Amino acid sequence: MPRLSSDPNLSVCPNYADEAFADTRLQLTNENMTEAQAVAVLRNIWQAQNIAAKNQWQAQVEADRERQENLERLNDEEQERQEQERLDEEEASRKEDKKKNKHKYSAIPQLDVPIKPVILPSPYAIRKLDKGDYVELWYFTNDGLDDAKLKSSVDEDAMIMATLAGGNTAWVSAASTRNAAAVVDDENLTFENFCQACPRIIDAM
Repeated sequence: MPRLSSDPNLSVCPNYADEAFADTRLQLTNENMTEAQAVAVLRNIWQAQNIAAKNQWQAQVEADRERQENLERLNDEEQERQEQERLDEEEASRKEDKKKNKHKYSAIPQLDVPIKPVILPSPYAIRKLDKGDYVELWYFTNDGLDDAKLKSSVDEDAMIMATLAGGNTAWVSAASTRNAAAVVDDENLTFENFCQACPRIIDAM
């Protein structure tokens, strides 16, 4: 059945009594049918055709609506599929990145901002403390820390010739040596230096 291009509900029945339909009326008129009866027949035929057209139009509208709803549903499903596919790819990429770069996803501890300056004594003093050996308080005074800071600029791989306790010489790490001439014995520390060193060495221990 051909598709209707206009709504038959808007159609108006023609006036078949007009002169324009004279020939049409004449074809129906005979000794058994008057002209008025021919007009009524033509009107009845038009109304029957119009009712059929209205039914076809209603079915056509419903079919169009159903087709549009199906298209929209398919489109929504496709968009959902693509979105899920994108999310799955992002999740797989994130897992792969997490596997390759674990440090990027390490938890950051909730620590307070330090309010005290970081004390970095010389490597010599730190090794002494680690071994439980005696170490002069001087290394924890301002002068000792300044000396350690100066040595921190030395290449850790740099080696120098040093005289050992037995009088022998050997190559040792420049960063691990101490300037014995600069070190002040504990009993010779000033009260100010003593007050600087005591809390620092306690924290270091």
